[in-house]
Formats: sequence, structure tokens, C-alpha cells
Amino acid sequence: MARLIHPDRALSTNPLKVSAPLGAAMAYLGIEGAIPLFHGAQGCTAFAMVHMVRHFKEAIPLQTTAMNEVSAILGGGEQIEEAIENIRKRAKPAFIGIASTALVETRGEDVAGELREMLRRRTDFADTAVVYAATPDFAGGLEEGWARAVEAIIDALVVEVPRRVRQVNLLPGANMTAADIEEVAGMIRAFGLTPVILPDLSLSLDGHLAEDWRGHSLGGTRLADIATMGGSVATLAIGEAMRPAADRLAALGVPAHVFPSLTGLKAVDAFVATLMRLSGAEVPASLRRDRARLSDAMLDAHFHIGGLRVAMGLEPDLGFALGTTLAAMGAELTCVTTTATAAAERLPVAEVAVGDLGDLERAAERDGCQLLLTHAHGRMMAERLGLPHVRAGFPIFDRLGAMDACRTGYRGTRAFLFEVANAVLSHPHRPRPEDFGAARISPEFDHATPPPSHH
Repeated sequence: MARLIHPDRALSTNPLKVSAPLGAAMAYLGIEGAIPLFHGAQGCTAFAMVHMVRHFKEAIPLQTTAMNEVSAILGGGEQIEEAIENIRKRAKPAFIGIASTALVETRGEDVAGELREMLRRRTDFADTAVVYAATPDFAGGLEEGWARAVEAIIDALVVEVPRRVRQVNLLPGANMTAADIEEVAGMIRAFGLTPVILPDLSLSLDGHLAEDWRGHSLGGTRLADIATMGGSVATLAIGEAMRPAADRLAALGVPAHVFPSLTGLKAVDAFVATLMRLSGAEVPASLRRDRARLSDAMLDAHFHIGGLRVAMGLEPDLGFALGTTLAAMGAELTCVTTTATAAAERLPVAEVAVGDLGDLERAAERDGCQLLLTHAHGRMMAERLGLPHVRAGFPIFDRLGAMDACRTGYRGTRAFLFEVANAVLSHPHRPRPEDFGAARISPEFDHATPPPSHH
């Protein structure tokens, strides 16, 4: 188990962590007809909007209650009611997901209580599902905000229904892209099971052109399907951050299966074994071939990944998924993560720093790392240290197709290993004198003495 260390310094340099409200907004966008609503000042929403637009390259329907000095002191209940009313008039959403910010949580406002009272009074809001998650910026990061939003959705919308044979719940983590979710859903369907995915970015933020723009998410999990999750035969949660959400469904009688990762041969094998037990079916031929191709890819890539020193700065669940895969291939990791979680403690290293990209840069230089694995804000570090940079996590704004990057399942793991190996192969190597330190002639060798003759 890794030892978590917290750098003792007065400021953060080149931050790594993404805020919890942004994570909640991303989760809400995986619901059909949804609009995320930040309860806070306009600046809080503006920063999140910029990040998501640059990452997804899509129009993001993110709204704010626009609290000011007066409402910050006296309370923002009226702003929530006014915001919901305006949003319903303009965009007619089926779902509004509210995420709090540090401004509200620091004041200690009872947003949940005010919202319950307001919804009882405003019966005209009954045709719009409204969910609230407490996501202060100072508690957790992207993965925690996403997880709290999913928990709030389950608490508010899932009801007890008769058991639905062969229906399973899939709770993807914040680290999963649209392509990741699509890959896992395809694996589940290959066993004859029907997944209800919460949230489903593969239908809303997968990068598709819609016929028109309605001011809310275009695609995602249907509210009617969310209501039936209490009748599924099992819940498959991906990432330790999703364990509390799976436990909420377990309280409704749905057995929970939590998979810390779906990247790497061993991790995917465990997932496939669970699908076999749930479905009673054999592994489809297509998956067997995908597994065989991954095994071959591991043989090909280990020449380039074995012994590779990797500097990794990622959210805990994503870091665990990619880090354990690289470690299994023989890579040596230097890790910095965002929050102290169970996933961070299980990273395959002696110690993990809970810090920022400044900490990672110093550690990478100290350890002589040869590859950088982090989001787009690491690009300056990669340039300064002269390292190849594999982009992963959020945000990625200097490359196209971030949501099409699949690193999950047999096929996604194969693609990830090739991505890392190719990054090393394509990086120009400039030999330095210290690279040949081990081959230097020992001081005891007499340069004036000629080598012995074999004749």
C-alpha cells in the first residue's frame, strides 16, 4: 500500500486538481434533456464552462444562479427558484442538476431544505426533475463531484420496481470517456444483458451533430430508465469513487460489484468473469479474440515499457487504472494525485504525493522520468523536461478527439499500451554524456598500457 504524502508549502503551482462542481456538472450532462446549474457566483460557472467547452469541443448548457454580495450574506434560495423558472421557460429541460460551490457551502446554507420547501410550493415545477448535490470546491475533486452527483440522482429518482431479469446497472467513473463507456456497454450486451448506464456520456457528449439545439443535453440516460435501476439484477460500478453510489442501490436489493479498474488484462478478466456469472453465458468469440490480441500487444510493447520511468499526475481512479497497467508491464512510476482516497493508497508505488503539477515536475526530474502521463496542463512541463507526453484525464484542450480515446476493456488496454510505446518510439533521443556513465572506463585502467594480445 502506498504512503500518501502532503507537500508542506504555502501555495499551489500549476494545479492538477479539477473542482468537484465541474465533476458534478459532467455527470448531470449524462442525463437526457439535462441542464447543470451551479449555485454560486458567475465566476465559478465561467471557469467550468471554459474548461468543458475546450475539452469536449461542444456547446455546454451550463447555467448559474449568479449569486451576488447580498445573496451571499442573506441566502440564495430565491436565486435557485428564479433560475429554475427561467431555465424551464427558455430550454424546457426534463432534468435540472444543481451543484453547490464553495461560496454557498462556506456560508452553511441549507440548500437541500430550501429546495424541498420550494418544490412543495411550486407545483408547476412538477414536470421537471430537480436534483441537488453538495459539491464544495474545497472538498475533493473531479471524481468526488461526479460520484456525489450520481448518488444524489439515485437518491432522488430511483424507486423500487419489480425485478427485471437480465437488466444490470452500469455506473461509470468520471475517468471514463464516451468511448470507454461505449466499449464497456458493448461487452455487457455481448453477454445478452441490458445495461442501464448512469450517467451515459456516450450518448450526450460523444461528439455528434444534432438536427437542432434545444439548450439542454442532447442524449444521455433517460429518466424513465433511471427509475427502474432498483429492479436490476446487479450493479457494476467502475472505480472506487463509485462504491457509495453502488451501495445506495444495494440498499434497494441490487447486488453491487465494484471494479477498481477496467484497464489491464487481469482487471478485464475479472469483469468478464462477473458477466459470465450474471448471464450464465460463455465468453463470446469476439471477446476471446480481443483478449488474444491484447496478449500479443503486451508481448510487443513490453520491450518499450519494461523499465520505463513514468511520471504520472492523474485523479486517483484513473491513476490506479493506468498506473497498475503500466506497472504490470514493468514500468516504474512516480505518482502525484489530487485527493487522498483508497484508490490513491493502492497505487503500485512506495509513496504518492497529494499535490499539483509543480510537485510532479520536481519529482520527475529527481527520478529521471522518461515519459509524462497527465492532462493538457502538463504540456509546459513536458517541454521543459524534454519528455514525451501522453495526455489523459481532464482537461485535454490541445488535441482533438479526447472523448474518443478508449483505454478500457481488452481493446482499450491494447490501444493504451501501443499509445505509450509509440510515444517513446517517436520521441527524438539526444544522447548526453551522462547517458553513458555505466560504460565509462574505470579509473584503475592504465590508459598507457596496450590491451593484451591474443596471438
